[in-house]
Amino acid sequence: MSQPKRQVQTSEAPQAVGPYSQAIVWNGLVFVSGQIPIERETGAVLHGSIKDQTELVLREVEVILKAAGSDLSRVIKSTVFLKDMSDFQAVNEVYARYFKEAPPARACVAVKDLPKGAEMEIEVIAHT
Repeated sequence: MSQPKRQVQTSEAPQAVGPYSQAIVWNGLVFVSGQIPIERETGAVLHGSIKDQTELVLREVEVILKAAGSDLSRVIKSTVFLKDMSDFQAVNEVYARYFKEAPPARACVAVKDLPKGAEMEIEVIAHT
């Protein structure tokens, strides 16, 4: 029998920019919504280097996972969305620091546009 879904909402990460949850926990899995580099204190999108943006997004993901009762070591799948695929290597450099052992399965796709003019976004699925 499946368990009811549980919404995850933490003030330690930027609030959703639309009608969705930061994450949903269901049957031992955590589905973290796509995170863009929003500075929690100001609500503004960080338009620094792609490495700085990736760092901020992965810290956001980490905080949301913690609120859900999980962590980065339990991520089993991630998707990275980039406005410019030439940022691929720089994103990988930061990403590799967060996923050192048995990195999750991953897709990385180029997109035309992202919310609030962001240059990158990351979503993950983890287990609790």
